[in-house]
Amino acid sequence: GFYSAFMVAEHISLITRAAGAPKDQAVRWESGGDGSYTIEPAERDQRGTTITLQLKKRDDDDPDYTDQWQIRRIVKQHSDFVAYPVVMDVEKEVPIPDEEQIKDKDGKPIGETKRRASEEETLNSMKPIWSRPKDKVTDAEHEEFYKHVAHDWTAPLARLHMKFEGTTEYDTLLYIPSQAPFDLFQPERRHGVQLYCKRVFIMEDCKELLPEYLRFVKGVVDAPDLNLNVSREILQQDRLVRNIHKNLVKKLLDLLADMSDEDYIKFYEQFGAVLKEGIHTDPDKRTKIAALARYKTTKSEDKWVCLDDYVKNMPSDQKEIYYITGDDLSALINSPLLERLKEKDYEVLLMADPVDEWVVQSLTEYDGKPLKSAEKGDLDIDKPDEAKKEEFNALFGFIKGQLEAKIKEVKASSRLKDSVACLSGDAYDMSAYMEKLLKASGQKSPDTKRVLELNMDHAVMGKIKALYENERDNTALKDYCQMLYDLAVIAEGGKLDNPSRFSRLVGEVMAGAMG
Repeated sequence: GFYSAFMVAEHISLITRAAGAPKDQAVRWESGGDGSYTIEPAERDQRGTTITLQLKKRDDDDPDYTDQWQIRRIVKQHSDFVAYPVVMDVEKEVPIPDEEQIKDKDGKPIGETKRRASEEETLNSMKPIWSRPKDKVTDAEHEEFYKHVAHDWTAPLARLHMKFEGTTEYDTLLYIPSQAPFDLFQPERRHGVQLYCKRVFIMEDCKELLPEYLRFVKGVVDAPDLNLNVSREILQQDRLVRNIHKNLVKKLLDLLADMSDEDYIKFYEQFGAVLKEGIHTDPDKRTKIAALARYKTTKSEDKWVCLDDYVKNMPSDQKEIYYITGDDLSALINSPLLERLKEKDYEVLLMADPVDEWVVQSLTEYDGKPLKSAEKGDLDIDKPDEAKKEEFNALFGFIKGQLEAKIKEVKASSRLKDSVACLSGDAYDMSAYMEKLLKASGQKSPDTKRVLELNMDHAVMGKIKALYENERDNTALKDYCQMLYDLAVIAEGGKLDNPSRFSRLVGEVMAGAMG
């Protein structure tokens, strides 16, 4: 790393004298950074080393390395925690001793009472709390240090303070914040782990140390054996970095798993959506992260439920873990898609984070139980009456013909109990919420035709069936077909193609019902 000095200097002179050597047995090393150097005998009064840099000519945009505030900034940023003092001679205004002042006959000073003087000042703190035993660091010191590295005014929720020993050694001090930053989901957001090597600051934002789904973690890692390039800014990929990454992920997930229920819910409500990204992106930790996931459910009454508790509470005849995705908890819990599942006393996970759409693509089962979407494919719980289906087949064919541009099938529902209609998809179709997310992000998404499911036991369907059988030419039949579809769209929180038409049809139906 010594040659990195040539990034700012055009010539370097080094004079060094070993302890115990005579003053005329010092050595001078000089180089202009051109690949060559000279070594010759020299004299030095004291043992030690002096390095003199002749700085390159500075452009207007270049930092001024002779400015004391620039030097202070660099030392504070990169060498604040090195084990040795970094001292600089600074000019300060100091009082002139009383005996040296010029005074009048009454003893009052006349002229200057202060003067400029050179004084040594230590620029670095030399207090890396991560290298101290964790039982020797107080909570107050941790809070102060966290606020320094995280640029946060709140206290951290939890911390990981460890010294890793073995084939590779490094110190780590990581914090879980208590509040999420405003830019947590912005792609260009910086990570929060600072990297040090032998207490020397290397980089602010070391993405190699932690995966994206732990980007909320703040703190420092000090690894003395890192392989660095000359600029100290880019890690050379090596086994040590991968080992640090692997160990930190394991320890952080263990830390989260060991938190109290109260603290963990505080954490999860701030960072749960980010943590769940790991279910999709980290196959090795998928099950462990899934165990840390929490969901509201149709039975939880606004409390969070983990997958282990969900499985433990499943009725003996329930074979699958049911879930539904969307962006509004109230709409999800009241979705007509869940009516039969509720009647069967089957709990349903309410997945209201956008990331959950990617989670369920990767998490196909948990604890041996398959995950099953409540809105896709057959639920296989209560089969519709086959004889009754036969009675409705002709009507369903007519309805499909009226709505052919919007739906791919009309069928008797195994989901509905109280509602008349809902929209579902085939097992491998994209969900309505996923389509909505893709369109909102500007990505192209094919408009997947859905399945219109109808409740054969609903009074409305009985009346429409009678009208179809007795007055097939009645123009109201086409309007009723459209209304069934519109009702299904509204029930899932969708947007109608023609709200004014729906409003008109509802008005006509109400007027007819009121005589």
